Amino acid sequence: MINVSVLRVFPNSKTGGNPAPIVLNAEGMSDFEMKQIAEQHGLESVFVQQTDPSSCADYHFRFFVPEHEMEMCGHATIGALWLLREKNQIEENSLLIETQSGLVRACVPKNGSISISQPKGVVEAVPLEKRELVLNILGITNDDLAQLDIVNACTSRVKTLIALKSRKALDALAPDFDMMKALCTTIGSTGLYPFAKGDMDGLFHARQFPRSSGYPEDAATGIAASALAFGLLNWGIVERASKVVIRQGEAMGRASEIVVTFDDERSSNDGCWVHGICEHVATN
Repeated sequence: MINVSVLRVFPNSKTGGNPAPIVLNAEGMSDFEMKQIAEQHGLESVFVQQTDPSSCADYHFRFFVPEHEMEMCGHATIGALWLLREKNQIEENSLLIETQSGLVRACVPKNGSISISQPKGVVEAVPLEKRELVLNILGITNDDLAQLDIVNACTSRVKTLIALKSRKALDALAPDFDMMKALCTTIGSTGLYPFAKGDMDGLFHARQFPRSSGYPEDAATGIAASALAFGLLNWGIVERASKVVIRQGEAMGRASEIVVTFDDERSSNDGCWVHGICEHVATN
């Protein structure tokens, strides 16, 4: 029997966070079975497997959305680690997770927020001839932008960052979802991530419109949040010593909060950490 637990990851309200279906013992499950669970829930799902004896990792995680398998999912990784801790299956505070996008470091204290690593971000400007496509899909103009350049930023996956002047403009976005997949393919992105500054230093509000996950918007996206952190660093909006707080899902009525901090630039990693908490929803 396959037990599926659902946790809300990064909640910042009673209805907030991004739900993640989690299977802790996914040994022997086929790709079809994993994708079927993601389809049944309509959500990014994570499947925890044992690693090969020769691996240096503690666990192997696989991720599926209703449309396909994913290389990495931040909120599902934190959810699975939270559930493993809840089930007393974690003995060490520091773990290595094997994913299709590479090894992910994890810090799992006995209680409180869980942290996962992301590699150093790469930020590139979207060509001028293609940025107009982004504006058209979102239904906005240059006058709505806080930064005229639109960029692709990547840690584990490429996200397109669009800086808006106000949260009001962010919440009012009504994208053309029928055109979203073709647009993202054209600009080499897995999703659009418009954002606006909050009313405190280091606080930002964001929305995530994925390319082809099987649903139009995400309430909380750890991978996009880490990409945004490096985009902000590239623009000079934050410094490496900053704590970046990203609130997402508010326009959906599912307020979430993701915290990102940077590795010390003198370290060998030079990446970032995504931090978050979880709440249990159901097990079936």
